[in-house]
Amino acid sequence: MGILNLLMGIILVIAGFVLLVTIFFKQEIESCKEKDPAAKGFIEIVLLYPGLHAIIAYRMAHYLLNKKIPFIPDLISKVARFITGIEIHPGAQIKRGFFVDHGMGVVIGETSVVGENVTLFQGVTLGGTGKEIGKRHPTLGDNIVVGAGAKILGNITIGSNSYVGANAVVLKSVPENTTVVGVPGQITKQDGKKIDKMMDHIHVLDPVMLKIGEMQEQIDSLAERLKDKDGGK
Repeated sequence: MGILNLLMGIILVIAGFVLLVTIFFKQEIESCKEKDPAAKGFIEIVLLYPGLHAIIAYRMAHYLLNKKIPFIPDLISKVARFITGIEIHPGAQIKRGFFVDHGMGVVIGETSVVGENVTLFQGVTLGGTGKEIGKRHPTLGDNIVVGAGAKILGNITIGSNSYVGANAVVLKSVPENTTVVGVPGQITKQDGKKIDKMMDHIHVLDPVMLKIGEMQEQIDSLAERLKDKDGGK
């Protein structure tokens, strides 16, 4: 009987947790369902998605920090990092629709500002360069996708509707509607279009490969000219 009561209590706690998360984090759940093709339903997302758990812990810590409550916000942040592998400083400012896919190794610094419907993949860092004081972390606009392993460092701004490619290192601000790839980050336009919700990483323009392609065309042209010149002798 005691075990049955314990199980019933656990079920009620889980049901209450699911209900509260569904009410207060509806936009984040919808973002998970929209952006992750592996998502099978809202219960799975609520119970098993570490990115959602990390943002729940962040919202609690951020609220308590704004209320000037000491120690507890940092404690919540550290516990969440231990459980999820995602570190979000309580002082960061993150709007609704935030989605972290997989998430292990994601770090968001204290003065980071993240707009609506932003997606981060594993290993992303929104960090400082170690030189600034005050506002020292990035500001991300709305509808931005940051690929796995990318580092965005310093008090810079990533314009809305932009894509930061995997493993890019971005040290300078970029305008809206752009793609940034490479080390250091280089910009390619994406025809002013909003990033597709399916986040197609395969067909991203690479400025390095474009340059190599241009050089190859020049080499081929020179080779043809030399061939014609030798044939004319």
